[in-house]
Amino acid sequence: MALWLTLCAAPALAQIASDPTPLKFQNAAEERRFHDLAAELRCVMCQNQSLADSNAMIAYDLRAEVLQLMRQGKSDAEIKAFLAQRYGDFVLYKPRVESKTWLLWFGPALLLAIGGFAVYRIVRSRSAGAPVSRDDDQEW
Repeated sequence: MALWLTLCAAPALAQIASDPTPLKFQNAAEERRFHDLAAELRCVMCQNQSLADSNAMIAYDLRAEVLQLMRQGKSDAEIKAFLAQRYGDFVLYKPRVESKTWLLWFGPALLLAIGGFAVYRIVRSRSAGAPVSRDDDQEW
């Protein structure tokens, strides 16, 4: 029984993982650039959180790597290209417009246009097919 109670209480003693080594910035400009860049990148594990918001361990590693690349003198575009090459375009919140991402960028507008055309055709065919009767005695 004591063993059972100990095993049941173990999850209550668990702690949320925290960043073992908080990042140290050299100045406010570096910190601002880092946070702007981290907000534009997606956590590869969480998939719906930015790199800045994620608490996954890989996000800690990626944030440290981004800071290291910044200190090596890489531009934001070079850092994004490096991470996209390594993890795929998924890591970018705003993927590049390429032949393989056309559907992603223009698909919603295409679906909206097709839907609008379909509604137009249905309304036009119904209005052309049935004559409107004028019955003044009918109340609406």
